[in-house]
Amino acid sequence: MQSPQVYSVTARVIHWITAAGVLTMVPAGIVMVNIGSGALQNTLFDFHRSMGVVLFVITAIRLMYRFVVPAPPLPSSLPIWQRTLAQSTQGLLYLILLVNPLVGWVATSAFGAPISVFNLFVLPPIVAKDQALSEVLFSFHTALGILMAVAIVLHIAGALYHWLIAKDGVFQRMTTGTNTAAADASTPQGR
Repeated sequence: MQSPQVYSVTARVIHWITAAGVLTMVPAGIVMVNIGSGALQNTLFDFHRSMGVVLFVITAIRLMYRFVVPAPPLPSSLPIWQRTLAQSTQGLLYLILLVNPLVGWVATSAFGAPISVFNLFVLPPIVAKDQALSEVLFSFHTALGILMAVAIVLHIAGALYHWLIAKDGVFQRMTTGTNTAAADASTPQGR
């Protein structure tokens, strides 16, 4: 069996910062649209918008880094359907992490609300106030968010499969950076 190559420390750090951001931003988005108006809702809107901006920037940096330092290839021993699903899911996540913040920015501009990024600066509106446009774009933003949640579940399920069931070292490519499959293969039986 071919041993999986690992991601660089930089790629792993960016991945886990992105994961932490997404796993806090998405629940904040769900809660903010399902609670009544008030201070908590306003705080959640500000947090959600701020994280969207931060995640857009981090994703852009991650893709530029990946252009310079390509991702290690998946082991050729993986079935083609697993490699295809992994690459498709990852591509979808990148796409949504770039597109959805822009859709949210346009929708929020059309709604007429400011986008304060952690109270450090305010993004300028990029379209005039237009309630009908805002409603359409927020619906699209929500649909992309749901699609992202599905892709995240697939991504996590695949990672857990490789860690707990296949135990093929693919999971460790993005966690410890160690190649446990190669270490296991080189360890003599009985030790």
